[in-house]
Amino acid sequence: MEIQVNGEKRQWDGPVTVLALLEALGIRPATVAVERNLRIVLKEEMAREMIHEGDTIEIIRMVGGG
Repeated sequence: MEIQVNGEKRQWDGPVTVLALLEALGIRPATVAVERNLRIVLKEEMAREMIHEGDTIEIIRMVGGG
């Protein structure tokens, strides 16, 4: 299936959860916010939220500073 992650088209094998996508990309879920099709995915929903063909995912990294 084709999905878009942070503006980049990617090919992925079948439906996947948001959590599994993050893990496959080497991203710790605690350090990011995720938007799927313009809707924020709550951290407690990441393991159940399915990504499907054509979905748009935005992964926003939390950055501290002062």
